[in-house]
Amino acid sequence: MEKIGILVVSYGSRGVAIVDSFLKSKNYNVEFYIADKQKNPFNFKVAEKHVVIPDLNVEKIFDFAKEYREKIDFGIVGPEGPIISGVRDKIEELGIPMICPTKEYALEESKIRQRFLLQDCCPETNPKFKVFDPIKDGNKDEVKKKVFSWLDELKNKVAVKPDKPGYGKGVGVWGDHFNSRKELFEHFLSIYENGGKVIIEEKIDGEESSFQCFCDGKKIVPLPETRDYKRAFEGDKGPNTGGMGCYKDKEEFLPFMSENDREKEIEIVERIFRKLRGDESNDGLRGIPFYVAFIHSKEGPKILEINSRGGDPEIINVLTTLKDDFIDVCFDMIEGSLGKLNFENKATVLIYKVPPNYGGFAEKFPKKVKKEEINMPVNLNDAYKISENYGNLKIYPGSMELRDEKTYALTSRTVASVGIADTIEEAREISLKGINLITGGGLWYRKDIASEEHIKKSIEHMKKLRR
Repeated sequence: MEKIGILVVSYGSRGVAIVDSFLKSKNYNVEFYIADKQKNPFNFKVAEKHVVIPDLNVEKIFDFAKEYREKIDFGIVGPEGPIISGVRDKIEELGIPMICPTKEYALEESKIRQRFLLQDCCPETNPKFKVFDPIKDGNKDEVKKKVFSWLDELKNKVAVKPDKPGYGKGVGVWGDHFNSRKELFEHFLSIYENGGKVIIEEKIDGEESSFQCFCDGKKIVPLPETRDYKRAFEGDKGPNTGGMGCYKDKEEFLPFMSENDREKEIEIVERIFRKLRGDESNDGLRGIPFYVAFIHSKEGPKILEINSRGGDPEIINVLTTLKDDFIDVCFDMIEGSLGKLNFENKATVLIYKVPPNYGGFAEKFPKKVKKEEINMPVNLNDAYKISENYGNLKIYPGSMELRDEKTYALTSRTVASVGIADTIEEAREISLKGINLITGGGLWYRKDIASEEHIKKSIEHMKKLRR
């Protein structure tokens, strides 16, 4: 087996799933050099060298990579922050090729840039939108008139978004997060008065899907569709989070989608790619340049936002079923020779277990919080045993920290349980089995991820919209 070194910039379960995908290789003996946001128990155990960089500062990641540059064959980045800050541009000064877009193509940095890009190449996917800029739009009273005039035009049915990344949060939607103009304007000002540009755009009625692809600079190769659950609580209630869970079907598309929906998405993303790529090739787009949040409406697919990395959790659902050697896939991306990818004909369901204060759970449901568990270590041992024995369950620690040989929950999504099976329903049962074997930390989870009821509701909603 060929020995290679891989630099992994990691935060959360997504980074762990990337590392685990490399570990499945039958062709390579891998040494990991992991720059991590915290002392993740999985990463720390498998790494040749592991460093904790709490802010994932690019200069510190560079120093770490420089120390081991002779042993590293390539690097890959999970979280968006370092990509936006230009980690690839910096690390490649060392001669280490990186799997992620360059700073120039980190579209996630600005939702306004995304809207104007789509207006140029795919106008039919853009909802109506208006940009509010604290430098141009005057004082509070003046901007209030402009905001309310726009609300009149859209009959209040809007989404309010910060221009800069909110990491899955920061978005407010009429009828969900606020039901009065007073509440909406307070949310608007929370962004605007801190010097941030704000987009107020038309609220689209539809069903969401997450489109992801790998790219070698010459072409994109689509990955199977996934469905994310952003809201904190059952029934799609509560604030937006980084994602409480996700599912993928056996097919390349989701139960509420048609093959035609899938083909439309691919055609749209191809247009975006060609616009950015230019004539033949653009190496700056290597990696996962487009993780596109689509919403399928009666007017066809619209785009809510574009991210420049794999989704957390969406990329996890996909990587767990990749049949190809992920290391070879990465080399193909670097060499510009990416071809067709092969996936197991399996469904996957991922459910996150999260700490008491995540998504405002402890405030909303104080009686449901297991206060006696909050400061206890999180015990993953029983879940790991099932995972090791059966192979159709993956346990990926996320926002966790190793202290004195014990694992403790931090403030974000603590641990992901991924079930793999022939159907979504079976995969969900396996995921829940893993979830229920994880104890300690006062953790909780959203109980309707990939439920039969939720999926049926999506299917019926799309039938109604198509009529």
